[in-house]
Amino acid sequence: MPQNDEISVEELGGGFKVAISKEHRFGTDAFLLADFAAPKRKDRCLDLCSGNGIVGLLMLRDFQPDEVWAAEIQKSAHELAMMSKELSGAGNFFPINADLRAWRGERQFDVITCNPPYKRGGTGAESSSRAEAVARHEIECTVYDVCEAAKRNLRFGGRLCICNRPERLADCIGAMRKNGIEPKRLRTVHKNADSAAWLILLEGRLGGSGFMKIERPLLVLENGEYSKEMKRIYRL
Repeated sequence: MPQNDEISVEELGGGFKVAISKEHRFGTDAFLLADFAAPKRKDRCLDLCSGNGIVGLLMLRDFQPDEVWAAEIQKSAHELAMMSKELSGAGNFFPINADLRAWRGERQFDVITCNPPYKRGGTGAESSSRAEAVARHEIECTVYDVCEAAKRNLRFGGRLCICNRPERLADCIGAMRKNGIEPKRLRTVHKNADSAAWLILLEGRLGGSGFMKIERPLLVLENGEYSKEMKRIYRL
C-alpha cells in the first residue's frame, strides 16, 4: 500500500469516494465508460483492469446495479479500491486482486467493462514506474486477453463495454469477434466539433448477431465550455 501521505481521497458525490495515488489516478475516460455501459439495476457487473475502482464506483453511483466486481492485477491499485469501498460504504462493491487472464467468477455477469492499457507492448516510451507502465502498455494483458476474459465470464447475450484510442478500433473489433462477442455499438469522443476523435467507446454482445450502430459523436466542449452531455456525466 502506498504511504498515507501519497494517498488522497476524491469525492464522487452520492456518498461515493475514491482513493487515488500518484501511480493510480483516473481521467475523463473512466466517467465516459461508466456512462456508456449504463447497467440496469438488476445487473451483475464486472470491471476489468479496474485500478482504484473508479469505473465500478461510478456505475454504482449512477445506475445502482445489483453488484459490481472489480478485478485488478496490481496489488497497490487493488488496495486503493478496497479503501474506496470502505470510504464509500459500498457493500455491493467487490474488489479482487486477480489476473484477468486466468480468473473466472463463480457466477456469470450481465455487463463487463474495461478501460484497458491503450498502447501495444513494445511501442513508444514506457512510463518511468512499473505501475504506470502496466496501466498504459499491454504488458500484463492485451485487448485480446480482455475479450477472452469477457467470453469466459459473460452470460450469453451479456455486454462487454470498452474504451480505447481510435487507432486501436480494428484491434478491438477483431479481438471481440475472435471470442464470439459481436460489436453492436460504437461512439467516438471528440474534444470539440472541429477535432478528430481521441477516444472510442465500443460495446459487444456475447453471441450477438452482426449489426452495429454508430452513435452520434460525444463532444467534450461546446462553445468553449463543457457540453450539456458532459455536464450531466460530470454532475455539474
